[in-house]
Amino acid sequence: MQSDRTSEWFVPKFGPKNFRRSVGILFLPYTAIVTCFAVLGATSGSLDVGRIVAISIIYFLALGVSAHLLDAIGGKTKPWGDLPKRKLWSISMISLGAAFSIGLYFAFLDSPLLFPIGIAEGFFLFAYNLEWFGGKFHNKITTIISWGILPVFAGSAIQTNSITLETVAISGITALITYVLIRNTRPYKILKQNNGDQQEIRRRELFLKILPLGVIIGTILFFIVKYYVI
Repeated sequence: MQSDRTSEWFVPKFGPKNFRRSVGILFLPYTAIVTCFAVLGATSGSLDVGRIVAISIIYFLALGVSAHLLDAIGGKTKPWGDLPKRKLWSISMISLGAAFSIGLYFAFLDSPLLFPIGIAEGFFLFAYNLEWFGGKFHNKITTIISWGILPVFAGSAIQTNSITLETVAISGITALITYVLIRNTRPYKILKQNNGDQQEIRRRELFLKILPLGVIIGTILFFIVKYYVI
């Protein structure tokens, strides 16, 4: 069984090993998907680029950095090698602190709906990645809620302090995309770990490359149509 993930498609094939691991552990394509979901939620109401940038930074720091480092700490396997836990904890908490600081600023300013969303996301971040409560929250439902639904709600909250029908409709689509992502990433991971059928690995890998690109392009097009066409 191969547990090393440095051969994954989203890990750079160039540079020193520490650089490659540092980039790989961020799972940038999947982080980009969730960040796009938050941006889609933030397209509610009038255009405020500053708030869209803010929610993007929040999710990059909280998910891309903090959550993935906590996953490296709490996971049963060590796919990125024996990394220093104290260093991972420090970077994770600094990133999370920065994300929550930005969120708190807007929550106190005029978006108090961010408070319950932030509390829920914070709970899932620790419960999922550190496998609290015997790993009961380390499952598909938690991933769909914390990746596919709450980011959209957070984007809408920071922009309008409300959850509209449009927000709910978008979250339904993003939840479905998250489900499809899960349905492909987990079998792909198992195939890679067990040196499974190479054709099947390449097929799933191609899909996992196309999906983030499609979400990014779709988000950009939605943004352009909403603010510059309609």
